[in-house]
Amino acid sequence: MLKGFYNLTSAMLTHQRDLNVVANNMVNISTAGYKSDTYTSSTFDEVMFSRVGNKYKGGREDIGEISYIRASDQMYTDFTQGTIELTNIPLDFAIVGDGFFGIQMDNGQVAYTRQGNFSLDEQGYLCLQGAGRVLDRNGQAIQLNTDKIRGDAQGNLYTEDGGYLGSLGVWNFEDLEALEHNEQGLFTGGQAQLMQTPQVQWGYLERSNVEMIDQMTEMLTAQRALQSAAQVTKMYDQVMTQATQQLGRLS
Repeated sequence: MLKGFYNLTSAMLTHQRDLNVVANNMVNISTAGYKSDTYTSSTFDEVMFSRVGNKYKGGREDIGEISYIRASDQMYTDFTQGTIELTNIPLDFAIVGDGFFGIQMDNGQVAYTRQGNFSLDEQGYLCLQGAGRVLDRNGQAIQLNTDKIRGDAQGNLYTEDGGYLGSLGVWNFEDLEALEHNEQGLFTGGQAQLMQTPQVQWGYLERSNVEMIDQMTEMLTAQRALQSAAQVTKMYDQVMTQATQQLGRLS
C-alpha cells in the first residue's frame, strides 16, 4: 500500500541529483579544460510478478519484472577534448590529444587536470591558481621567476633568449574511469604514467567540452520530471489519507 511512496521519493532524489550535476556542468562552461559529467541511475532490485488463480493457486504464469525504487548508480565523465583556442598568453598551455598536467596541492598530494591557464605564485613557481604548483617531467615544481617565456610542442620551456627552464610533465591513465574529482575540480586516483612525447600548444587553452544546448535540455527534462514526481507524491498522500480515514470509519 505504501510502495508508491518509495517509487516517487526515489525518483525525486534521482532527478534532484541530475539537476545538481547539470548545474555544475553549466557553471563550469567557461572553465578551461573542464570535462562534463553525466549522472546515471539504475533500478534497485527487480521482482518477478506472476499471475495466479483466485481460488486455486496452481499454474503460475510469469507476467514480468518490476522495480520499486530507482537508485543511484554511477557518475561518468566525458573526457572528449574541448576546442583549442589561441590566447597568446605566455603561461597558457593546452594538451592536444591524451594527457593531463600534474599539480602538487598544498597537502602534498598530486592531482591532474586539463586546465592550462597557469600563473606564477609569490616564489615564482608555475602554478594553477587555487590548486597548487605545476610539476615537471621529474615530478618537481617548476620555478620560472618570469612570464617572459616561450614553449615548444613537447612542453619544454625556455626564456626569450633561448635559456632552458624546464619541461611540463604530462601524464596519462590506462583507465580514465578510475579517476575521481576532488574539491578543487581536479582528478585524483588511477595509475598515472608519464607521457614521453606529449603534444602541448603554448599560448593556447583547451575550452570546456560542455555543450550548453544539451545541458539546458537535460536540465528542463530533469526539472519537469522532478516537479511531476512531487505533484504525484502530493496526490498520492491525499489518496492515502482519505483511504485511512475511510478504513477508520469502517472499523
